[in-house]
Amino acid sequence: MSRNRTYRCLSCLEHTVSREFDTSHLSVTCPNCGSFERFVNDPVFQQFRAFEESPPAELDWARLDRTEKLLVSERLVRSTKTLADFDIVEGEAAAGDGEATVGD
Repeated sequence: MSRNRTYRCLSCLEHTVSREFDTSHLSVTCPNCGSFERFVNDPVFQQFRAFEESPPAELDWARLDRTEKLLVSERLVRSTKTLADFDIVEGEAAAGDGEATVGD
């Protein structure tokens, strides 16, 4: 018996789909908002939302953009990574604009 996984639309954050396979995300058209969007694995989204509500002290969460935050959340949920495995580093392209990138 296989277990269904839930994936959430990152555009509207309302619509979810279930699939019998486990992956970090899907890219499909959302029937709710009509966008061709990434649907993120729901446990990853729940971790992202928890950090948005209560940012981790070990990481300068506010400096990260949404994609970087989702990457950190995905690695924490779907691998053996911990917050100690991440550093915020200045990227080459970000050197002039102050953007941060996540290094693990």
